[in-house]
Amino acid sequence: MSSMSASEIARLQVCLRRLLGSPELTVNAPPRAGLSVEVAVKGEVVGTIHRDEDEGEVSYALHMTILEEDLPAETATARPRR
Repeated sequence: MSSMSASEIARLQVCLRRLLGSPELTVNAPPRAGLSVEVAVKGEVVGTIHRDEDEGEVSYALHMTILEEDLPAETATARPRR
C-alpha cells in the first residue's frame, strides 16, 4: 500500500463527490503515516481508500462499510424482486 499525496486526496474527493452526488463527502488524510485515508459523509466515516501501484499504473480502491442497523426498516416494497 502506497501513501497518498495531498493532491491525490483532494482529487479523489472531487471525483467521489461527483460520482456519488454528495457534496458533503470528504476524503481525509490519515492522522499519521501508515493509516488509511478515510471517506466521511457529514463527519461520519463510511469507508477507506487504498492506493495501489503496479507496473507504473495507479488505482484506488474504495472500501465502504454499511452497518445493518443503518439500513431502513424492511418493508414489502423494499424486498428485491426474484
